[in-house]
Amino acid sequence: MNRLVIADSSCDLGSTPGSLQVVPLTISLGTDSFVDDSNLNLGDLLNTMKEYKGKSSTACPSVQAWMSAFLHADEVFVVTMTSVLSGTYNSARVASEMCAQEFPDKKIALFDTLSTGPEMVLLIEQIQKWISEQVSFEEIKTKAEAYMKSTHLLFTLKSLHNLAANGRVSKLIASAFDVLGMRMLAIASPEGTIKPLFQCRGDRRALEKMMDHLKAEGYCGGKVRISHVLNAEGAEKLKAHIIGMWPTADVKVYPTTGLCSYYAEQGGLLVGFETNLH
Repeated sequence: MNRLVIADSSCDLGSTPGSLQVVPLTISLGTDSFVDDSNLNLGDLLNTMKEYKGKSSTACPSVQAWMSAFLHADEVFVVTMTSVLSGTYNSARVASEMCAQEFPDKKIALFDTLSTGPEMVLLIEQIQKWISEQVSFEEIKTKAEAYMKSTHLLFTLKSLHNLAANGRVSKLIASAFDVLGMRMLAIASPEGTIKPLFQCRGDRRALEKMMDHLKAEGYCGGKVRISHVLNAEGAEKLKAHIIGMWPTADVKVYPTTGLCSYYAEQGGLLVGFETNLH
């Protein structure tokens, strides 16, 4: 029996044969389109974003793209970004319904993380662990739904331009934010939306606020996954602070891929973390 985790590319991971298949979204900047897959040149995307002043957008994977991915395994666990801000989950849902009609013996479990980036990574890693332990399909579904209640996403951004341009945050807030040179700290809300928490000046203050939020949410040394948009220094500083306070913490840092780079923009940090696990 073949089992596979499939995720959309907002997870910031690449495909791993036999373990994870990533279905790409597409980023459009005028006449330029960037497919968020292993062939994407992130430098080209970020440079084009910096120079381009017109309308831009993102497109979720097609139903056919999901269908093609589902054919690679007998049991499939699908992890998507929030359905509230993207059509990605709905596209995967339609594909799963069509696949069930054509291949009734195939098992497909869909998980709307109501989040993105490193919080998706936490769920992907956990499902992969259960697969390696030969946990049953139905038990993984149940465990995964419970596990998602103990994961969170915190992020800090230097620019809100692309979020505002695509209706994710208010354009008025974004304009004021740019003028004042502020950093925004926000979370993925339980409803799957972007919920601003604080506005502050400077990386040091943002780091302090992020640590305060981890404590307030009950983080106690579990997994933390930090992705960054050309901000390895900031990510490593946060990692060092976390390990300094919780020496046994499992913290990993990695760069964002296309989709999260587009929305978080240069300097952005995204932090997925576990709570209430003990």
